[in-house]
Amino acid sequence: MWEYSDTVKEHYKNPKNVGMIEDADAIGEAGALACGDALKLYLKIKDGIVTDAKFQTFGCGSAVASSSILTEMIIGKPLDEVKKITNKDIADKLGGLPPEKMHCSVMGHEALEDALKNYDNPETQNTDSTASKPKSKDKIICNCFSVTEKQIKEAIEKNGAKTVDDIKELTYAGGACGRCKGNIQAIINTYNMEAKNDKKELNAVQFILKVNSVIEKNIAPELTKDCGGIELINIEGKDVYVRLTGSCKGCRNSHLTLKNFVQTQLREHVDNEINVIEVE
Repeated sequence: MWEYSDTVKEHYKNPKNVGMIEDADAIGEAGALACGDALKLYLKIKDGIVTDAKFQTFGCGSAVASSSILTEMIIGKPLDEVKKITNKDIADKLGGLPPEKMHCSVMGHEALEDALKNYDNPETQNTDSTASKPKSKDKIICNCFSVTEKQIKEAIEKNGAKTVDDIKELTYAGGACGRCKGNIQAIINTYNMEAKNDKKELNAVQFILKVNSVIEKNIAPELTKDCGGIELINIEGKDVYVRLTGSCKGCRNSHLTLKNFVQTQLREHVDNEINVIEVE
């Protein structure tokens, strides 16, 4: 049985901002009734600020909770900030979701992206709830659940999906007839090959910049959540010297943080021969 955080339970039992906005400035949709989850998101926007947001959803408790907390995350926020929200941010705000339910946060993010796209291009927006939504121009990989190649690539790049089963949990693709599984695996293989080639082509300067980028974007934000931090001190060949700061400094489990998290991230995103060394 799946375990849910208190935040998920609260937003499922007492969802916020349920309903529709008659004069919405933007409307976004995601999911499909065929797969059991569907979401419609309404936004009111004034002077570049989301002043109100409401949702209508058909789905499980995680879908309701994800939609509910998303509206709270975006109300009162400028569009520049709203556009940076990811499905991981939604899941983190809920205190985490079981892997089997991560697709609910993905659905929330997709509805938000759709609404923002429609706001930027009003002619694409469909305000008639009974009309058919225009078909995406993105290549459909899973016909059963209308999952596009773009959605699958995003699941790999943004959520770390590595297998066909990971893709199925995040997007439902491959969860019905299964005919698309070969194509999904091909997309995964192509991504892995391109990532491998990118790593091989790095010169010394690119290597340093890439390491620094991964530390700033992937590693530091996670350590900050626990009031910790990390500084890049030096790079010699494949040896990366770092200093842990904040609560991470002097922690008895700092070696586990370095090897199991920092080193793993750098090997995955930069070079699989990187060795991380702590500097006092």
